Amino acid sequence: MNTGAPWPTPSEAEARVLRMQTKLHRWATDDRERRFVDLFNLVADPAFLLVAWRRVRGNRGARSAGIDGQTASSIEAGRGEAAFLADLRADLRARTFRPVAVRERMIPKPGGKRRRLGIPTVRDRVVQAALKLVLEPIFEADFAPCSYGFRPGRRAQDAIAEIHYLTSRSYEWLVDADISACFDEIDHRALLGRVRARIGDRRVLTLVAAFLRAGILGEDGIERDTATGTPQGGILSPLLANIALSVLDEHFVAAWAAMGPHSGARQQRRLHGAATYRLVRYADDFVVLVAGTREHAEALRSEVAAVLAPMGLRLSDAKTKIAHIDEGFDFLGFRVVRQRKRGSGRSCVYTYPAKRSLAEIKAKVRTMTRGATDQSLGILLHRLNPVLRGWTAYFRHGVSKATFSYLRAFVWRRVVSWLRHKSRRANWKQLRRRSLPRWWPTEGEVTLFNPSAVTVSRYRYRGGRIPLPWTERVSGSTVIASA
Repeated sequence: MNTGAPWPTPSEAEARVLRMQTKLHRWATDDRERRFVDLFNLVADPAFLLVAWRRVRGNRGARSAGIDGQTASSIEAGRGEAAFLADLRADLRARTFRPVAVRERMIPKPGGKRRRLGIPTVRDRVVQAALKLVLEPIFEADFAPCSYGFRPGRRAQDAIAEIHYLTSRSYEWLVDADISACFDEIDHRALLGRVRARIGDRRVLTLVAAFLRAGILGEDGIERDTATGTPQGGILSPLLANIALSVLDEHFVAAWAAMGPHSGARQQRRLHGAATYRLVRYADDFVVLVAGTREHAEALRSEVAAVLAPMGLRLSDAKTKIAHIDEGFDFLGFRVVRQRKRGSGRSCVYTYPAKRSLAEIKAKVRTMTRGATDQSLGILLHRLNPVLRGWTAYFRHGVSKATFSYLRAFVWRRVVSWLRHKSRRANWKQLRRRSLPRWWPTEGEVTLFNPSAVTVSRYRYRGGRIPLPWTERVSGSTVIASA
């Protein structure tokens, strides 16, 4: 691609980037040993920078400023998009671009703990997005089908569907693992070593290393070095985390291949007292499903710890546990458990919203309907509806009908209580006429979203047949073998 070309239109840029990404992915797939040695020109290419800018600007985080105080909107209103991208490209080509420290923001977690979110400057975000556009098609050729988090075309429901598929087929024991501070403790040298296996362009490697070591400006105003980790919040961080954690995927893919070329060989292995096992990973959350005994699962826990150690990562002793599918476990907000099917003698594996997930959506509804009676009902419904719609869309592929009905009743009570607090002098007849036609909160054209109206259905298990943006279809050789 000609780096001296004039700036393209947005549609031309998207087409050129997709065309180049398709080539990169095909080359990486055809030659698993290939190292790419001329990628920096793509990072500084006008098409890649324009697509990167548009994705940064269209992201919800565009409203957040880094340590320079600039947002995407302020850049557009001030210097303008064209001047900003031209200056950024000039700095990249002159090799004078240097990332700056990310702004720290501590996000509350359940249980009183907090996790660190790093907010880069808009300038750094655009370069990270351009780097991702170049690197992702290459590393996607190497990633295993058992990994689902922060990958194109994949989602949490795919991970849950695979867990349901395997636990319904003799994989009864599991290692429910949790990596302690994964994004903060990844070893930079080990991570760059894995990047270097595919990337031979030293300019790109230097740029990746510079982002890793850019530092953090804490909420206390003190700047700290980042000797390890890749701060959450950066556009490039999820891809780098997947590159680091793919060491775990590769280990279990190799172990699966060693268990035999077909299901008959694996069945013979189980008959002789050995276990078979599979990994299902979503970013740094993963489970190892075991067709064997508790002792086999305990041994795998130590094996996983040994695989992660060279990457500077360790399992959390408090949160990593061995469980049986009959006990159930929580994963990605779902509760997965095997229970007796009502009205029959069969046992089935069920997936439904975990209690913690339900508690979180109830807490959000409580917060939105607590006080603030100076606003209209329409504004309240405009705030509530996207939250309810998103939560039910996430869980609609589980056994969620009863939970949705419960949530409907809970939300109705909260909104009606808010209305009664807002209109204390109104009696029920006045309240119904004004805001509760057919007993359902409504103002003008805005109606409270009804969770119980959402249709639930089983998510289709796609296995290794999930297509990538750069291929029309996934090769049949990547389809996951049967259990």
